[in-house]
Amino acid sequence: MKKAILIIIAVLTIDQISKIWIKTNFMLGEEIYVFDWFRIHFIENNGAAWGVELGGEIGKLILTLFRLCAIGGIGYWLYTSVKKKRHQLLIISISLIFSGALGNILDSVFYGVIFDHSYYQIATLFSQEPYGQVFHGKVVDMLYFPMWEGVLPSWIPKFGGNNFTFFNAIFNIADSAISIGVAILIIFGNKILPKES
Repeated sequence: MKKAILIIIAVLTIDQISKIWIKTNFMLGEEIYVFDWFRIHFIENNGAAWGVELGGEIGKLILTLFRLCAIGGIGYWLYTSVKKKRHQLLIISISLIFSGALGNILDSVFYGVIFDHSYYQIATLFSQEPYGQVFHGKVVDMLYFPMWEGVLPSWIPKFGGNNFTFFNAIFNIADSAISIGVAILIIFGNKILPKES
């Protein structure tokens, strides 16, 4: 359990420090080039995958409450896996998924009441005029890897001749932790998942 807790603390610390730094140093939409294929680009979303909107404030509240329930389930899975001495790679995978989910939940639950908005200004931490309320915060994303940008060949059905960017998702450390944890489960699932009847 100590290793799981260390992973969770490390991911949460890096995730929250990076998000707070972005919020307090960048305006929404601001971008800096690290390399041609890697940029820091500040966006916010309501917390659904790929920035999908889910029916305004009610949809946002339902999503946040669902995520809180999900984190409880993931936490229980981690606890029982440690208690039953499951494969170390399974514990690492669940810890990454748990810490990533918790990192994004912190944004959703608290950022609306501790920051003011980032439109045409740099946000203030512990603002007197926060942009939202509890459970209505926006998730901060900043990692952007547009590895290739160009026009697709015209012979490609439907998309040919259009501008295309690979890889155009903008994400954060928490998203990365979830993705790595899920990738471990997919790649090593037959080896690390328990074979129970």
